[in-house]
This record gives sequence, structure tokens and C-alpha cells, in this order.
Amino acid sequence: MTAPRIDTDTLRRLPKAVLHDHLDGSLRPATVVELAAEAGHRLPTTDPDELAAWFVAAAGSGDLVRYIATFDHTLAVLQSREGLLRTAEEYVLDLAADGVVYAEVRYAPELMVRDGLTLREVVESVQEGLAAGMARAAAAGTPVRVGTLLCGMRMFERTREIADLAVAHRDAGVVGFDIAGAEDGFPPADHLAAFEHLRRESVPFTVHAGEAHGLPSIHQAVQVCGAQRIGHGVRLTEDIVDGTPGRLASWVRDRRIALEMCPTSNLRTGCVASIAEHPITALKELGFRVTLNTDGRLVSGTTMTREMSLLVEEAGWTAEDLRTVTVNAVKSAFVPFDERRALIEDVVLPGYAAALRSSPRT
Repeated sequence: MTAPRIDTDTLRRLPKAVLHDHLDGSLRPATVVELAAEAGHRLPTTDPDELAAWFVAAAGSGDLVRYIATFDHTLAVLQSREGLLRTAEEYVLDLAADGVVYAEVRYAPELMVRDGLTLREVVESVQEGLAAGMARAAAAGTPVRVGTLLCGMRMFERTREIADLAVAHRDAGVVGFDIAGAEDGFPPADHLAAFEHLRRESVPFTVHAGEAHGLPSIHQAVQVCGAQRIGHGVRLTEDIVDGTPGRLASWVRDRRIALEMCPTSNLRTGCVASIAEHPITALKELGFRVTLNTDGRLVSGTTMTREMSLLVEEAGWTAEDLRTVTVNAVKSAFVPFDERRALIEDVVLPGYAAALRSSPRT
């Protein structure tokens, strides 16, 4: 029997949790236009709708390097305290409007110091903007909890310094660490000093792996560096034959290492051929702890509601599947156990029950 279809309005109301979302990939197009004018930065177009379409087209070239290059325009408007405050606040409000109740936003402070801000000033400005957004969302009756992941760029030499920054701000809204940037040719183990420092200081971390590079990248992330989560991880399927996980895939599944999967982003960068064929479905069915994410809402032209809708329409997902990946995300969040349990028991599960009771499913 075919599962009933879930309409878009119901999907929007469902409580959502996102673990993999880049601040510099999730700005409002109109905000980019306004801040770029103030900064004297030239954009491909100053029409917000045209700019949004340009980002999606550039990101959808099928080339991860070109995808990353789109961030040149967003980073150009994130070099001032005012730009960081505004975009961080708007980031939270956009999440709340999409039904997100828990999120982790990530960004690389070292990319936001070109105009004189210090690393500490960048972090403090972003946290102030996020706090303002959370206060406004709560006042509007749509509370969302947002934690921050600081990214070290794997192509550069500051990951240990950024790890120090994460440790210093772990009681001020920073909940973890990540390494980002071009994956191929820049293995995670090159940054082992940063990961060892984070482990000593009990700060959790995730690693971008298994997107542009394959199993060796995932192996280093989890076996050498000790990552608690994997950013993307789509190529883990290379260690699964006829539905049977190999040693590395079994290690990831058995230890409940979460996979931060981003279907539309992977489609844009050419990692997968279609949403229907995206590994998230097969990995979910094999019992891996998969989570659903947006990666960059502006550059991928997506939202969490859209990601859910695509999986329902093109991969046959049910409400139960969506609830599973949402619970998976909260279970794997880098916040204390009591907070995670409360979010699941008091927000996610009741929210799903209420939304689906009132859903005109067909």
C-alpha cells in the first residue's frame, strides 16, 4: 500500500533539526545586495531575484570548486560587525519561519577578518546576532535553539588556532568545531593537532569527508581524527556491497556516527545524479544514523521544507522517515544530553503528532 502524500503546508509545520548549514551560504539575497553596496563589492547582479538564481546556477555547475567559489560574494559582505550582526539575526529568523527548532550553524572566522576584525570580534558579533534572532523568534512563538560550529579551513594553517577559539567560546554559544574547504588533496589528518586539542578539552567536532574524496577521507575522519559526525559522507556507500557494510561502514553505523547528509547540495555539486538515487535513503534503510541538512540555503536554493518535500516526492519518504532523521539529528547534536532529550520528548515528537493529525494527507 502506498503511503499517503504529505502536503507542503504540513511539511513546513513539522519540527526540524539541521546540523550542517553554513552561515556564509545562507544569506538573504536582498541582504547581500544591500551589504555589497555598502562595502563597495561588485555582484553579478543587484536584483535580488536574479542574484538568487545566479547563486543556484553557479552552485549547480556540478563542480565542487566552483560551488565553493560562490562564497566569494557572500564573504565579501561578512567582513564588518554590522554585516555579521544582521546576517546572523536574519539566519535565525529564516530558520524559525521554516519550522526549524534546533540548528547548528557553521562558519570560518578566519575568512571574515579581511577588513580588520579580530577572530574574537567575529565570533562575538555572530553570537550577538544569533542571540538577537533567537530572542525575536521566541517572542514570536517560534523558538529555535542555535549552536555554533567554528570551521578551520583545511587548505590553510590556522585550524589549531580556530580550535583554540572554539574552546575559548564553548560557554558562549559555540558547541563544536569542523574543518571545511576543498576536500580533495587536503586530508583531515593534516590537522591532527587541532583534533587532539579539542579531545583534551572535551569539545566535540565533525569533519567534512566523503564528498569530493572517498573512503580514505572518511577513514581518516573517524579512525585517525576521532570525529563524532561526518559532514556529507555520501561516498561511504563505496564500502557497502549488495547491502552489506564493509569494515569502515560498519564502524560508522555501529558506533552511531551521524552522517550530515545534504541531498540538494550534493546534486548541485555533481556528487549524485538525482534525489531519488541519493545514498541517504539506502543508508537510512540500512540503519545508519543519517540526518537531513541544507548545507547552504542560498547557494543551493533550498530550505529544510524543500529537502523534505524532495525526499517525499522523489524517494518515497514517509512522515515516519522524516521523524526518524529529525530525531537522529537531535540525538547527535553537540549540546548536553538533557537538552537533546527535552527537544525530542517535548518538541519534536509532539510537534510531529500535532502536525500529522491536522494534515490533509492524500
